[in-house]
Amino acid sequence: MVGNGEPKPSKRGLLVVISSPSGGGKTTVVRRLLEKGGEEFTRSVSATTRAPRPGEVNGRDYYFLSEEEFRQRIAKGDFVEFAEVHGHLYGTLREQIERELRGGKVILLAIDVQGGLSIRRAFPEDSLLIFLAPPSLEVLEQRLRGRGTDAEEEIRRRLARVPMEMEMASHYDRLVVNDVVERAAEEILQAIRARRAKEELGPAAQVEKG
Repeated sequence: MVGNGEPKPSKRGLLVVISSPSGGGKTTVVRRLLEKGGEEFTRSVSATTRAPRPGEVNGRDYYFLSEEEFRQRIAKGDFVEFAEVHGHLYGTLREQIERELRGGKVILLAIDVQGGLSIRRAFPEDSLLIFLAPPSLEVLEQRLRGRGTDAEEEIRRRLARVPMEMEMASHYDRLVVNDVVERAAEEILQAIRARRAKEELGPAAQVEKG
């Protein structure tokens, strides 16, 4: 028991980064993982300077900040990582990440590749990086156009970034093709469970060797 009478978590949490090109389906897959993972799973809510899309709610989907507010929080050291993507700032708030890690949670982060690699540098022992790849560039473009939220110029800007993002996938722990959401989510869930099981067996294996 810890000093305040609350039970100490049996294990530290795990940061699961899920990155994909824009339109790759990472938000949908994260939503499905939250449904499948139960109470152990939670989602990191990123901050951004972009405008909300229809149906998005502040504090649930993103923390929507003005650029001035965002830069003030950068100066205060509030972000564990931040990057400019498609002309907007995105960042992960340090306080939530550290709180959920202490609580033993599996924290899902749907962030871009720059942010994902920053998370790996900041938490090398506590992170699992999954790259969610589209079945093809044609399917990706169809998804982008199908959601009807971006102007043509924005779509072209997002597609132009895809080769760089696919190249960065080589730095991730696992690549999962998002051809069917349910199948992709299940593959990621199994990767998470395997990582958690390995962590639990580690100390025990060391004791046996001793």
